[in-house]
Amino acid sequence: MEINMDSIELEKSKAHKLEEIIEYLPGTSVSKTIIKKITGNITASSFDLGEGLSPKPLPYDSYIQIIAGSAEVNINEMKHIVSCGEGIIIPANAKHQFKAVTQFKMLSTIIKSGYED
Repeated sequence: MEINMDSIELEKSKAHKLEEIIEYLPGTSVSKTIIKKITGNITASSFDLGEGLSPKPLPYDSYIQIIAGSAEVNINEMKHIVSCGEGIIIPANAKHQFKAVTQFKMLSTIIKSGYED
């Protein structure tokens, strides 16, 4: 199960703690868009133990940074364990998915510009 909390916005020009942007909910994953623009977006997500997202490709590069816990990140069927403080780039069009090794929180930054070349 996945819950999207986009209706609750972060206050602009105010400092916040990354790990407190989003909470864990039992048996689910939760996501909250922090910034959404035509050229890309930044999203915070939390995953309860064992939760994940189905495999899918995106037509853009994305950067995933783990801000709490550990995640199994599969990119084109290659498994990576990414832990708190670590990040990984997911190339455009790569089939990828996430699974919670422990409860984890992440920031996802998607860049939608620069593909015109």
